Amino acid sequence: LQLFQTPQTYIEKKIDLQNTELPQMSYITSADHQLISQITNQEKRINLSAEVIPQLLKDAFVIAEDRQFFEHNGVDFTAVGRAIVKNAEADSIVQGGSTITQQLARNLYLDQEKTYNRKLTELLYSLQLEQQFSKDEILAMYINAIYFGNGTYGIEAASQFYFNKTTSALTEGELLFLSAIPNNSSLYDPLVNYENTKMRQERILDQLQLEYDMKTERIAAIKNEKIILNLGKKVDLYPDYVTYVEQELRQLIAHNEKLTESLTSHDDAVRQNAEAGLNEKVTEVLESGVIIHTALDTKLQTKAQTALQQGLPYRDIEGAIAVIQHHTHELVSLIGAKVYKKYTFHRGFQNYRQPGSTIKPLLVYAPYLERTGTSLKSTVDGSAFCSNSYCPHNYEGASIGTVSLKQAFIWSYNTPAVRLLSQTGINESFSYLKHFSFKKVTEQDYVLPAALGGFAHSISPFELTSAYTSFHDGSYQQPRAIRMVTDLHGNKLYEWNDRPVQVWSTQTVNKMRSLLSSVIKEVTARRADFASDGYIGGKTGTTNGTRDLWFIGLS
Repeated sequence: LQLFQTPQTYIEKKIDLQNTELPQMSYITSADHQLISQITNQEKRINLSAEVIPQLLKDAFVIAEDRQFFEHNGVDFTAVGRAIVKNAEADSIVQGGSTITQQLARNLYLDQEKTYNRKLTELLYSLQLEQQFSKDEILAMYINAIYFGNGTYGIEAASQFYFNKTTSALTEGELLFLSAIPNNSSLYDPLVNYENTKMRQERILDQLQLEYDMKTERIAAIKNEKIILNLGKKVDLYPDYVTYVEQELRQLIAHNEKLTESLTSHDDAVRQNAEAGLNEKVTEVLESGVIIHTALDTKLQTKAQTALQQGLPYRDIEGAIAVIQHHTHELVSLIGAKVYKKYTFHRGFQNYRQPGSTIKPLLVYAPYLERTGTSLKSTVDGSAFCSNSYCPHNYEGASIGTVSLKQAFIWSYNTPAVRLLSQTGINESFSYLKHFSFKKVTEQDYVLPAALGGFAHSISPFELTSAYTSFHDGSYQQPRAIRMVTDLHGNKLYEWNDRPVQVWSTQTVNKMRSLLSSVIKEVTARRADFASDGYIGGKTGTTNGTRDLWFIGLS
């Protein structure tokens, strides 16, 4: 009784009736605008506007589900009365008497529980929907909302799933065939009960003919049309890259929603609240229907995948590849395994490994050159070294004397590297690493063994490759996979606003590029050389027991 006395007040307290957005799919595209992934969340749906939905389909749903649709104000009280009698006779709820508007209200705002309280609320919402929207708008929302079986919601998703084409491309027979499913998506599931679906399609046709005086020839032609299912497959390409993109999307939204700091808080309550807020916002964004525009180079991604598989044919050896475009600061390719399965452990950005000698350019040589400005011909002591029981050795125990910086670098000697770190100062050298996005490098790593890659929690391949971009022109900017996020109409919603930070001087960059080039041209990385008119440089790294083999190259 109280509900009927103040329905508007009750409704406004419960929900926002202006919010009639139905969850729909989002999309990820490559640099050349190719669709590479569909994100469905809970409901696979593609919303269509009222003017795009074929009139025949609208007529079919009205005739089959709610013949008084254009006469009632959201509730067919005659049908409700019939339902009450039937339910009383059965002593349970066996008939609902729901209009199209009520079914829409249920899909938008309520669950599917069959209780009188829910039914009463459904009636109130339906009356209000009829006041706010036209009949055509309600009918379009209903056709977008309803379940068509096999995980598809709305006519467009159903069309693409069952016939692998858009609604506008369907024949009349196909259109009406799909209209038969929502009444009972199990009984009329065309994948398992094709004949049931076809029989209901023909019953709907008979009803349409009686109601709209359709010509017998047209009805016969539609009934005789052979309906051949052609199942469309969900687009889900390049799982290595897409998995990272979805991770980066969370970072981008967190950044824009000012949640980044709270997500790393030492206060559990603050961190958990931020995580819950972020999860809610990410779900909201993805269910609104967005396009995530990325920098993926699909040809390069395929080449990288092939290279990893062919280069590591051994059963028990895995690998990862990250490729970054210097001048755009974009991640254009990322491989997480020889054969990567979506959302599994990703070696490209989730695998933290000791970097071995690949850390030397970043932590040892570039800081030393930046601080001293010395030439590459200057010398360093390569003899045995010990400090507080820490006594590193050169490869195979090689004993060397005084060597030039160039020789120490290209042969990756260990004792000179430790001495240079000590001379520059551990804190001073690590101050340069702070510019880079090494998530797990902490003050616990501020020790001499770090010169040789001895870190407590290590570095990921993506992180290390990212840091090497600073040897392009001395600046560093966090590489991104996502260029921007737009809605389905092209309106920009999110994009990164990173700015480059100068890390190395021009003089240091030139010297480092010379050293890295010598590694390729003269020593350990000669097999990485290839015919080119431009610059090629790189650095190898090996950890104890040859557990990890690294190569970071730049061109």
